[in-house]
Amino acid sequence: MDETLHTEIKQLIIDSLNLEDISVDDIETEAPLFVDGLGLDSIDALELGMAIKQKYGISLTSDNEDNKKYFYSVKTLADFIKANK
Repeated sequence: MDETLHTEIKQLIIDSLNLEDISVDDIETEAPLFVDGLGLDSIDALELGMAIKQKYGISLTSDNEDNKKYFYSVKTLADFIKANK
C-alpha cells in the first residue's frame, strides 16, 4: 500500500509541476522535496497542494504551521494523506 501511494505521489509531483526530465525513479521517497532534494519552491508547493486536493480530496490551509512537515518528503506526504483519507 505505502509503495503504491509513494509512486502515486511521485507521479503527481511530476505531472502537476511538469517535471518532464524527471522520472518516478529519480525521486527518493525520504529525500527533501524543497531546497536540497528536488529543489521545489513555494509556487511548487501551491501547485502540489492543489493537485493533492484534486486527487485525494484533502485541503491544506496555507497558514498551517505543519505544512512544512507534511511537504518535507514523499514519505511525509504519504503519511499525511493516509491519516486524512
